[in-house]
Amino acid sequence: MAPRRAAELYRAPFPLYTVRLHPRRPLAITAGGGGAAKTGIRNGVHFLQLEQIGGKLSASLLHSHDTETRATMTMALADDIIAAGQDASCHILRFSLREPEPAAGRNGSREKGPRKRKGPSPVGQDETQNQTSEVIVESLHSVRTDFSPDALQKAVRFNADCSLLVTGGADGFLRLWEFPSMKKTLEFKAHDGEIEDIALGPDNKVVTAGRDFQCCVWQQDQLVMGLCWNENLPKIPDKAYRYQACRFGAVEDNAAALRLYTVQVPHKRERRPPPCYLTKWDGKSFLPLLTRPCGTEVISCLSISDSGTFLGLGTVTGSVAIHIAFSLQRLYYVKEAHGIVVTDMAFVPESRHGRELLAGNEAALLSVAVDSRCKLHLLPSRRSLPVWLLLLLCAGLIVAAILLLQLAFPGFL
Repeated sequence: MAPRRAAELYRAPFPLYTVRLHPRRPLAITAGGGGAAKTGIRNGVHFLQLEQIGGKLSASLLHSHDTETRATMTMALADDIIAAGQDASCHILRFSLREPEPAAGRNGSREKGPRKRKGPSPVGQDETQNQTSEVIVESLHSVRTDFSPDALQKAVRFNADCSLLVTGGADGFLRLWEFPSMKKTLEFKAHDGEIEDIALGPDNKVVTAGRDFQCCVWQQDQLVMGLCWNENLPKIPDKAYRYQACRFGAVEDNAAALRLYTVQVPHKRERRPPPCYLTKWDGKSFLPLLTRPCGTEVISCLSISDSGTFLGLGTVTGSVAIHIAFSLQRLYYVKEAHGIVVTDMAFVPESRHGRELLAGNEAALLSVAVDSRCKLHLLPSRRSLPVWLLLLLCAGLIVAAILLLQLAFPGFL
């Protein structure tokens, strides 16, 4: 069997660090850049139109928003609002889509054709495309979110009702911002070192993963508890692994339940690399439910589907995997789908527009990397037998067993 390969959905003119999909529109937003270095590599946020063409999911560039000398490293999306982590700051952007004006009929009036590009750039460059919606981007706020010598915002999240924005970065401080005013409501030292990831759960509890080997649950600035993923694995020393990522996810067929997922990666590289681990936690009691190894390639990012059915994992060597959230078993894997570290991933939303894009597949995952590519990973629907057929097979097995017993032991019935 030929090795599985991922389709290239889009290629940007700069390294890509983050990707998000709009929950209500067939729209992907990806961003990155070359930073402040004068290498000629631009910085920007690209808006991609997603659609099915000829039975395949395709992406076309709608608009490129120039971010000047700042590369976008992290991003959170709340409807039409983007919170973009750029260097030591969080920039709040609002975008809107304006549909092209229809052409007038041939009645002597002046015809209005489809909107033209802003310039003569070829397809794939950073200009608005012909015969597509026009994207308008407005800058609303910019706040500094990190104050370390090598300042960098590394994580940003909205809460469920988008009334709160949480940021974390290289200085180890967690900062909470009232949204949309961006008034800072809380600031405290959460980790001795960089904050790698943030997850917001019920009652606005915040989970932080740091490079100091800690994963903490906070209520405001009060430490609720520290997580210990290896308490039932005594052979693993406490400081052999650090937390790389954390995400809350729904529980399929149980709207009241919630799960937290964390990724643990080896702190030191060894000649024979030890495995990374995935851990599933109860989202309310924060007790560990299941831990499984997920390969020896170091995990770089984690994503969860809307229904909580699938987990997406990217690695520093460019590989991509999809796991079943219930059992943490691997269902899909493409070795070195990208030529270098996978920086972010996002599942296609399970909304009406999202189901149209899936076109019969069970799930679709987008991955981006420093190699400037956005790749598509499709998970075909798993075949299952109808219930009536299963019942018929069971009945047949029972009848066959009775007949065999009658042959072996005459007078059994």
